[in-house]
Amino acid sequence: MSNFPIHSLHSAPEASKPALESLQGAFGFIPNIAGAMSTSSVLIKSLVGLFGNVHGGSFSEPQVQAVLLTNAVTNASTWAVAFHTALALENGLDATDVEAIRDGDMPRDAKLAALSRLARTLIEKRGRLNERDKQLFLQAGFGVDHLLEVIAIVAASTITNYTGSVTQPPVEKAFQTHAWTAY
Repeated sequence: MSNFPIHSLHSAPEASKPALESLQGAFGFIPNIAGAMSTSSVLIKSLVGLFGNVHGGSFSEPQVQAVLLTNAVTNASTWAVAFHTALALENGLDATDVEAIRDGDMPRDAKLAALSRLARTLIEKRGRLNERDKQLFLQAGFGVDHLLEVIAIVAASTITNYTGSVTQPPVEKAFQTHAWTAY
């Protein structure tokens, strides 16, 4: 049982409301995880700042979703896996690649596999990549700027993944068909 409220625009602390409004504009609703985060205006504002940069960066939305889903699985964040499964499919990520990531495997697409591998390695090694880790990513056709950009995506998802583990918000009805449990 969670002791953390899931705030709405009406119940959230005043300092958190602009961030929630921004997320409502982006998604058309306020995700439960954001409602939970909004108890801390520092946390929700941090997420929104990173969110805008991550989704406005150089990766396509399917690529971003592949990284976010990989991070959710690696961090065993059940809420985030359900949410990013839905968003990945909605944004055109192949269902086979989505299932592979959910199962802890690599997508078939070589570029998505490189992104997924790098994201998982960053999390598992706590950012301590070796030369081979970097070269595997760069050999897939990405640049060093992309490697650094993946760090921003991992940072954004770490906020939601850790918040999900701490607050345990309910998965929205729309995403329950994508419910997931850690393997």
